[in-house]
Amino acid sequence: MQRLLATLLIVFAAAAGGASAGSLYPEVPKAVGEAHPEGNAFMRINHMRLLRHDRDEVMHLGNRDTQYSLKECVACHAVTGPDALPISVKEEGHFCRSCHEYAAVKIDCFQCHNSKPDEGFTALLMQTPAASESDIAAYLDGVTQ
Repeated sequence: MQRLLATLLIVFAAAAGGASAGSLYPEVPKAVGEAHPEGNAFMRINHMRLLRHDRDEVMHLGNRDTQYSLKECVACHAVTGPDALPISVKEEGHFCRSCHEYAAVKIDCFQCHNSKPDEGFTALLMQTPAASESDIAAYLDGVTQ
């Protein structure tokens, strides 16, 4: 019994010692827009509640004037691939996949919605030099209208 306990302690210590602090959590790509007014912690905890609420408002009540939009989420959190174009949820490194795979939660939003931003946002990303924050903010303002 002592041998088993000692072996387990050695294995655990080796695993903990070999892990860097960043490897304990998913690597979440940085967003390109402004920080959430409510804070990142609020959005991490409540994003599904907000998306479901707005889905119900739009689909069941016909109210398209909602505070949050999946389209805006996708635009702000777009991750680009080696070709500098946004990647889809099917590709490794997509913003949503980083946490959903870590938590073993299926993403079903993109059965109906696009997992990449639309052409206008892609054009902003492709500008040389990179799109300024004001360009991105102007684009996002247009998306919400």
